Amino acid sequence: MIELIAQHPIFAALIALVSLAILFGGLLGFAAEKFKVEGDPIVEQIDELLPQTQCGQCGFPGCRPYAESIANGDKINKCPPGGQSTINAIANLLAVPAPELDAEHGEESEVRTVAFIREDECIGCTKCIQACPVDAILGAAKLMHTVIADECTGCDLCVEPCPVDCIDMLPIEETIADWTWPIPTKPGQIIATDRRGVLTPAGHREDAA
Repeated sequence: MIELIAQHPIFAALIALVSLAILFGGLLGFAAEKFKVEGDPIVEQIDELLPQTQCGQCGFPGCRPYAESIANGDKINKCPPGGQSTINAIANLLAVPAPELDAEHGEESEVRTVAFIREDECIGCTKCIQACPVDAILGAAKLMHTVIADECTGCDLCVEPCPVDCIDMLPIEETIADWTWPIPTKPGQIIATDRRGVLTPAGHREDAA
């Protein structure tokens, strides 16, 4: 075996590399399990409820840092993109009262928007690329930029840095793919029917006419 390896140095080098890879792979795997840091499940759940726009309106660089701050006792009403529905969801998760949205951080918008670059006016300064927190803008220096609409979160952080004001925030039309049934504010106002009669909001059955 030794003679075979000596006669084929390339084969010997491959054996050495594979052996080292197995050794270091085993060491890294052991270290990953030994020194693994468990995440806070509350932070994970709060982060899932936030809209992931990474807009910074809450005063934090992204949704994850804000979720960590909420888990440490911060107010839950600093997210305008999430609006009152997100506040209510987080309040329900934490079993605390749901306050109104803090107007200091912005107002809730009922219409979702997406950034649109008027490409014939773009000068390729890359300032919007640097401002985008989710890398939803393609382009290079002195070349035309464009927005990946499916990746854009509508945070509008790219609008202000643009020196030629060629970025618009356009409303997104609601389609079957993203339409959701609105949740009633008071479950007691739901009226259910069946073939035998009508259930009133109070829960009493009346004969159908």
